[in-house]
Amino acid sequence: AMRIVDLSVPVRAGMQVYPGDPAVELEQAVRLEVDGVNVLAIHAGSHTGTHVDAPFHVLADGARLDELDLGLFHGPAVVADVRGLPPRAAIGWPALEPYARRLRPGVVLVVHTGWSAHFGTPEYLAHPWLTADAARRIVATGVRTVALDALSPDPTEPTTSDAEGPFPAHQVLLGAGGVIVENLTDVAAMAELFRPRAELLPARAGRRGRGAGPGGRDVRRSLTPSAASRVCRTRALRLARPGAVGQRRADHPEHA
Repeated sequence: AMRIVDLSVPVRAGMQVYPGDPAVELEQAVRLEVDGVNVLAIHAGSHTGTHVDAPFHVLADGARLDELDLGLFHGPAVVADVRGLPPRAAIGWPALEPYARRLRPGVVLVVHTGWSAHFGTPEYLAHPWLTADAARRIVATGVRTVALDALSPDPTEPTTSDAEGPFPAHQVLLGAGGVIVENLTDVAAMAELFRPRAELLPARAGRRGRGAGPGGRDVRRSLTPSAASRVCRTRALRLARPGAVGQRRADHPEHA
């Protein structure tokens, strides 16, 4: 049997978001008992919960997700266990080097910090982060999809100016034409799978001109990509032990 592990955080009103991002609001817009159907109104930023960053996120001329190869959104996963680091610790290449021989084009590198345990608390902002050197070495292996169970691959609250410029890990990974998946959860369950695969399932969204609004597309199989940065459901799957982790729904009694 195939075991499926949902790696996305549930979307809830008032949930934790990146500092300064729009607050998440969920409201019942249409009710079954009145209108014959249920419709939920959602107000949220495109970085809400588990989501994908495309090059356009930090590069004015960078590609949006709907302009990228679909191969970036699924593939064999390598889980790099770097748990046990202190708050705001740098993740350098030595921590990832034991996994280097398994990294190659088409692989999804999942950096397991264990920081998802702090989601929804102030401690979540003090997550470990990738150094620019580590990001460059990841790119050198051919990997173009990097995921992690933390708010960002860069420090969320840097205490000193970075000589590499703003968001250096973003700049390196997205500058190489890659994508970043942020705010994973349940990565420990993924790590238990035999030869896991990662599937990214972002929501589709339309554009408004050529502004910052994300674009997207929908691939009806087990895969669905999208957006300049877009909320997504991420899952790991592999032929393994029977059983599955259920899908996460918005925390609303009339979710539709």
